[in-house]
Amino acid sequence: MDAEEIAVDIPQSEAGGSVSNRGKQDEVDPKPAKTLGPLKMIWSEMANYPSKVGLALIALMITASATLAIPYGFKLIVDDGFAAGGDLEQIGNLFKGLLAVVVVLSIGTALRFYFVSWLGERVVADIRLKVQANLLRLGPAFYEENSPKEISSRMTADTALIEQVVGTTVSVAIRNVLMGLGGTVMLFWLAPTLAVGLLMAIPLIIIPIMVFSRRVRNISRNSQDRVADIGSMTSETLGAMKVVQAFNQEAREKDRFGGAVEATFDTAKQRIMLRSVMTSVIILFIFGSITMVMWRGAVGVSTGEITGGTITAFVLVGGLVAGAFGALTEVYGDLLRGAGAASRLNELLNEKPAIAPPARPQALPEPPRGSLSFRQVTFRYPTRLETPAIKDFTLEVEPGETVAIVGPSGGGKSTIFQLAERFYDPQAGSIRIDGVPLTSADPADVRRRIALVPQDGVLFSANARDNLRYGNWEASDDQIWEAARAANAEKFLRELPDGLDTYLGESGTRLSGGQQQRIAIARALLRDAPILLLDEATSALDAESEQLVQQALDRLMSTRTTLVIAHRLATVRSADRIVVLEDGQMVEQGTHAALSDAGGLYSRLAALQFTASESA
Repeated sequence: MDAEEIAVDIPQSEAGGSVSNRGKQDEVDPKPAKTLGPLKMIWSEMANYPSKVGLALIALMITASATLAIPYGFKLIVDDGFAAGGDLEQIGNLFKGLLAVVVVLSIGTALRFYFVSWLGERVVADIRLKVQANLLRLGPAFYEENSPKEISSRMTADTALIEQVVGTTVSVAIRNVLMGLGGTVMLFWLAPTLAVGLLMAIPLIIIPIMVFSRRVRNISRNSQDRVADIGSMTSETLGAMKVVQAFNQEAREKDRFGGAVEATFDTAKQRIMLRSVMTSVIILFIFGSITMVMWRGAVGVSTGEITGGTITAFVLVGGLVAGAFGALTEVYGDLLRGAGAASRLNELLNEKPAIAPPARPQALPEPPRGSLSFRQVTFRYPTRLETPAIKDFTLEVEPGETVAIVGPSGGGKSTIFQLAERFYDPQAGSIRIDGVPLTSADPADVRRRIALVPQDGVLFSANARDNLRYGNWEASDDQIWEAARAANAEKFLRELPDGLDTYLGESGTRLSGGQQQRIAIARALLRDAPILLLDEATSALDAESEQLVQQALDRLMSTRTTLVIAHRLATVRSADRIVVLEDGQMVEQGTHAALSDAGGLYSRLAALQFTASESA
């Protein structure tokens, strides 16, 4: 390790370098922990692979020993080779021995790198799998209180830090502890008097590294924030390019971006200046200390107190010891940051689902009937406990019945769907499916009896086949095409370049809104569940797409118990019953004709919509 490396051996992620997938610093980079306690999670994961840990430790000891053996080899070459009258055979044997040490060092380094890197990647993979498995158990209430974007950063940035801790930092720490302690013992064995003087100089090297590194780290974080600003601004501008150009704001966006770039450059200049000064000061201390030691050693050689080989080995070992202790100051900071990342991931691992199966779940009756019952249900969202979303709501839905739920926005319509699927439990009242209280059944069994068509046909970044069979993963191609035909989706699916194997783009963006919605309906058809929930399934479609989707929905609803949420009242005229919600309470229920004549809220909403439709 040369002086430059010793002086500025700061991890790239801390030194303002470009790091992919880095967002705002407070979202991505966890605060360092106060202790190393959270790293216990990492050690427990590593303990699952004792053979790899053992081999990595052996490789570390071999490389540390071989590194320290090289200066001793030079001592023998100088003292027993050159000083012995230049015996070529002896010199050759000594250099062969030194080459053998180098070969051992190279092999040991390769093995060390392989095993510690393997452990790092394996531990990170195991932690990601465990965290993801637990995240899939948590209900919507958790994601209402915790940002999915922040959770995503934990799964990427935090696990990357842990990979660095296991695959690099721990290895560096152990290697430098071995090098520092072994080198110190070797220094006192070579020249005790010089060793005392050199050890007194080591703090002069370590203290500037600690002071300057802390300041560089703070400025680097500011630099990363500025880089994050640039990324955010770029994403925002490019995502709204049509608006930017429509309002002729190109010049303003260019100036705004230029200001962010210059701010980043100004921060980078501070970091560069500080690192330049740090490098200069530390190189001064390192080479100054080495020069002073060599000066004292040269005097000792001239007086016969020590040999030339001893001073040569002493200088080399001294450099290794100084570098080892200097690196340890950085390693501790990295371990604390890794502990912070481990602490955040541990929170996700230890999070318990609010909705969990009872110890002895009650089986739902077979065959399923499809009845759904709400009895005096009152519910408040966890983040809005002061305002009930549903108040004293009672509704009995008979098998095969179609019930439409209408009312002003924020009235509680979507909440009923979420309660039916047991994403939440009400604070009062009970909900039953086929006569069984949802709290007594396994939530997975409850959801198997329900098919959902959301307001937006939520699709995944996958091919058409996988999106369609998401409702029934074991469905055959014949079943998929049958469902697509019933959902009026067969024609456009057949026209896709690779048919069912066609990649639909991120979130299905290669399809129109109507096509996405028809795939969502086909997915619900393949689910073949007795209860169907339709959440504004045609609200965002044009007239032609709405007609195609409505035809598909009619076929889907014909043999199922159906709850329909709709703002467009024309789509629910044929419902067996219409329930009108306002401020979380049922204010009316009946048929379209009865409610239209009643003169209540439904009558007013219908008059507004149908009058506007006729005037259009």
